[in-house]
Amino acid sequence: MSFTRVRALILVGVLVVAAAVVVVLAVVRDSQGAAVAAGCPAGAPVANLRIPAGPHEVTVKVFNGTETPDLGFGVSDDFANRRFNVRKPAKNPKLVKDVAVLRYGPEGVGAAQLVQAYFLGKATPAYDPRRKGAVVDVVIGTYYRELGTTTQVNQAHGILGEADLPPGACAPTT
Repeated sequence: MSFTRVRALILVGVLVVAAAVVVVLAVVRDSQGAAVAAGCPAGAPVANLRIPAGPHEVTVKVFNGTETPDLGFGVSDDFANRRFNVRKPAKNPKLVKDVAVLRYGPEGVGAAQLVQAYFLGKATPAYDPRRKGAVVDVVIGTYYRELGTTTQVNQAHGILGEADLPPGACAPTT
């Protein structure tokens, strides 16, 4: 092998090692994951505003807030058929005079926005800053008829847009 070829291989090797070191240092020293917006009060929850890529990233638990027996099971099946992760449905202790009520916490803000599109924007949001986890509780009300079709959901998703920052919550910095 000629001296020129050996020199080129050594140079390429040094560049590969230098690139690997830079990547490792960048990953190890990255602090963006825990960053919170400046001016955020201490102890305020950080809201996850990212809308999931699809229903398979969202977990819902359906509560029947009507007097119709087993409606929660039917709606749970509808969500499961739309590829949501579904927990076992339950009966809501109170009658709900609405299409639906979406209960969620800071980790489920974006997920609730996606679920809202399935009710064509007619569900009532119920944000709880103390709630843990990203599960969205769906309380079916007496005015509920059916979940939207794929076309209706896509249109509602476009109309609803990005998730709004709930009161008292902080947005993560990007």
